[in-house]
Amino acid sequence: MREISRRLGRAPSTISRELRRNMRRHDRGKYDAVLAHARSREKARRDRVGRVGQDPVLRDLVQEKLTQDWSPEQISFWLRETHPQKKSWHVCHETIYQAVYWPRNSGLTRKLTTHLRTRRPPRKRRRRPDVRTPRFIAPATLIDHRPAVVEERSRLGDWEGDLIIGSKTRSAIGTLVDRKSGYVLLRHLPDTHSALEVNRALTATMSQLPAHQRRTLTWDQGSEMSSHEKITPLFSDGVFFAHPGKPRQRGSNENVNGLLEWTPKHSDLSVHSAETLSTIAAKLNDRPWKRLNWVTPAQLFVCGLESHEQAGVATTA
Repeated sequence: MREISRRLGRAPSTISRELRRNMRRHDRGKYDAVLAHARSREKARRDRVGRVGQDPVLRDLVQEKLTQDWSPEQISFWLRETHPQKKSWHVCHETIYQAVYWPRNSGLTRKLTTHLRTRRPPRKRRRRPDVRTPRFIAPATLIDHRPAVVEERSRLGDWEGDLIIGSKTRSAIGTLVDRKSGYVLLRHLPDTHSALEVNRALTATMSQLPAHQRRTLTWDQGSEMSSHEKITPLFSDGVFFAHPGKPRQRGSNENVNGLLEWTPKHSDLSVHSAETLSTIAAKLNDRPWKRLNWVTPAQLFVCGLESHEQAGVATTA
C-alpha cells in the first residue's frame, strides 16, 4: 500500500481506506477497480441529511434570511459574525444553495429559489459570452481610453449604466451603479426608452449629485445612447462605451441588473412606479457586500460625500 501511495502521490491511509471500503470477502483478496467504482457510486446515492436540515433553528434562520432576499453568501457571513460560538452554524454558501436546490433532506422548499438573484428553479450553465451578438455600434469613445484610475475603484463618481427592457420593448428601467461603493440608482422609464428620454432621465438623476461624484459613465453600445454627446458635459472625465458583446467590461452594472429580481426582464416594467424603484434601490444599498468588507454601499457612498465636504470646509478655512 505504501508503494501504491508513493506512485499515485496519495497518503497510505487513502489507499488503505479505499481497500477497506470496496473489497469484500468474496472478492478473494483482489481489488476490482470497475466494481469498486460501482460500489462507490451506489453509496453516494444514499440519502443524507445536510447541515441545514440537521438543525431546525439553523434551518429557520436560513429560511428567514432567504425570504428577505439575502444571498446565500451574505447569510453565510452573517451566521459567522452573529453566532461566532456556534461552529456548527458556520456553513458555506454552497451548502445553502444545495439545501435550496435539493431540499429533500434540508427542511427547506424549492420555492425559495424565487428569492435568489437568478430566480431559476433548476440550476443551469451560463451562456457563453463569446456567442452573444452586438445590437448596436456607435462611433464613440471606447472603454480602452477610459482613465486607468477607474479600474482601481479608488474613487467615487465612476458610474456604469444600462437599461432593463420590458415586454414588447416598450417600458424600461435605467440602472446606474457606482464602481467603488456599489451604490445603485434606478430611473423610471414607463413609456419609452428613446435617446431623448434616456438623456432626460440621466440629466435629472446626475444633476442631483455634486461634481466630484460625476466623473465617468460607462455604457454599452445601445441605441438609447446615440446622442451621448449631450450628456457628456455632466461627467468631468467623459462618457465611455464597452466593446460589443462584452458585458464583463461593465461587470458592476451587470451584477446589479441580476439582483433586480423584483423587476424581471420581458415583463411590463411600467407597473413599477418611481417610488417603488426608490424603495428597491434603498433595499439594495442597505445590504452588506463582501467586496466592501461587509459594509453597505449606502454607508460608503454617504461617507465619501461627507469626507469630501469636510475636506472642502478645511481647505476654505
